[in-house]
This record gives sequence, C-alpha cells and structure tokens, in this order.
Amino acid sequence: MAITVHCDIVSAEESIFSGRVELVVAAGILGDLGIAPGHAPLLTELQPGPVRVKKQSSEEEVFFVSGGFIEVQPNLVTVLADSAVRANEIDEAEAEKAKADAERALINQSSEFEYSKAAAELAQAAARLRTVQQLRRKLGA
Repeated sequence: MAITVHCDIVSAEESIFSGRVELVVAAGILGDLGIAPGHAPLLTELQPGPVRVKKQSSEEEVFFVSGGFIEVQPNLVTVLADSAVRANEIDEAEAEKAKADAERALINQSSEFEYSKAAAELAQAAARLRTVQQLRRKLGA
C-alpha cells in the first residue's frame, strides 16, 4: 500500500472531499504544485483551476476551485476554496457560454473597473472550461 496523507477540500458552502491521497496537484499563484506525503509545510494562494487528487486506491478525481488557499501540514493537506465543485459536475456548454460572455464584456467595457471585472470573469470561465477539458481528456484516454 502506498504512503498517503489526509486531504480535505472545502468551500465556503460545504466540504467537497475528505480522504487519504497519494498526491494532490493544484495551480498555485506561482505555478503548479505537486503535494505528496512528506512535503514541507506550505501555505499559498491558489489560482482558479483544476485540483487533482490521486486517492489511496490510485483512482484520480478532479475538482474545480475558483481560488483560495492550500495549506500543507505534515499529515494533512487542506484546500480552502472560495468555491469548489467536482469537475464532472461542470456543464461544458455553460462554461463555454460564460467564457464567450466574459470575452464580449471585455471588449465592450467602458471603465477600468468594468475591464478588471470582465478580465476576472474571463479568467474564471477559462479555468472552469480548462478543468472540464482536462477531465474529458483523462476519461477519453
């Protein structure tokens, strides 16, 4: 049996995952992070995007987080997300529409505030879509 660490993925609304994992991969603010048992303690901000967990059973599950933080302790990895959802629950057509809407808003903005908001919405929609596509590639392989 592989060495594991406990992982919790929680959002403001609910706990979405809790269990033993062999690996957690997330998009940190400075780049992708691979967290395995024995990783040094760490606290860093997360970018919107996929969080992959390789469970104790070697099964892999993908989640989408809209941002937040990841904390690594000796026996615990905690993902504290603004919002989180299992990737297989994301509607790809809805994600495509949100991305297109954000792109249009970015083009039609009339103030710096609107530009910033539209850019943030575009990044969020693109990350959500990227998560769905990553899951589809994984399942298709």
